[in-house]
Amino acid sequence: MGWRGILGFEYGIVQAPLGPDISGPELVAAVANAGGLGLLRAPDWEAPDHLRELIRKTRTLTDKPFGVGVVLAFPHKENIRAILDEKVAVLQLSWGECSEDLVLEAHQAGVKVVPQVGSFEEAKRAVDVGVDAIMVQGVEAGGHVIGQDTLFTLLPRVVDLVHNLDIPVIAAGGIVEGRGYVAALALGAQAVALGTRLLATEESHAHPIYKRKLVELDKTEYTDVFGRARWPGAPQRVLETPFFMDWRTLPSHENETNQPIIGRSNIHGMEKEIRRFAGTVPNVTTTGDIESMAMYAGQGVGLIKEILPASEVVKRIVEGAQSLILQKFIPEKLSGDPI
Repeated sequence: MGWRGILGFEYGIVQAPLGPDISGPELVAAVANAGGLGLLRAPDWEAPDHLRELIRKTRTLTDKPFGVGVVLAFPHKENIRAILDEKVAVLQLSWGECSEDLVLEAHQAGVKVVPQVGSFEEAKRAVDVGVDAIMVQGVEAGGHVIGQDTLFTLLPRVVDLVHNLDIPVIAAGGIVEGRGYVAALALGAQAVALGTRLLATEESHAHPIYKRKLVELDKTEYTDVFGRARWPGAPQRVLETPFFMDWRTLPSHENETNQPIIGRSNIHGMEKEIRRFAGTVPNVTTTGDIESMAMYAGQGVGLIKEILPASEVVKRIVEGAQSLILQKFIPEKLSGDPI
């Protein structure tokens, strides 16, 4: 059945890499221990020693395999070398070209390569360089969104693209519970990636106010208001917080560089000032005006009603998918009724 795992993992549940510094060792290990694929998020600057520490700390919390997500739009060569040296199970890539050389290097280290794509063309290029799985991100997803297609239009096209190849497809964007998982399976995915749902867990490093907002608010918007200088051309889906609604029409020539400092964060061991409209979400160390900071969330946020342990999220989505398939679909098939 489709809820069985991919790439050697028990379940087809992937925890999307959340950052900066939100999916740390505790969250990744909790997901791994529950049978899913947890992904650390590499720093957005070269910090190979810190990354090794994160990997080693995660290994003290779980003996299960896990991976690391790297955003290729930022400096990453030394970080990737550290990831391959540490021989984690999966190197997840986004926002950049996944080269054949990199795939070869990863495979030589025994590491599987899983790029995230937001278009059919990107998926095609990934297949051509020999990746091990493809994560398809729909525009419903929270955080930085690379494509314009909805998950339900893009996903089946990518599934058709790889139908003769042994390349599992992971669906990402707006999926938070069993119904979304079954829908993705119906479209041909073998796994789902959860970002926002696992952000709202006890183990995530998100600031408590950010977590509370994920439960309280149920609307998001696709925008480019945050982080224009740091990461140009990277639109994002954010929660419709009161702050965002006041500033959502920020003129296109404005960015965070000349804005007041509204707080501070420790991100991967470095003290950072946070200016208004910076693209940095508040983590557990953040101080200052939390409510005025970027809060990314996917369109499925309206289905999130409580903060849960990550293991409970994995258990509920797997069991929810299983019971839905057994109760709703299989009996009808067996009785010969039209489906």
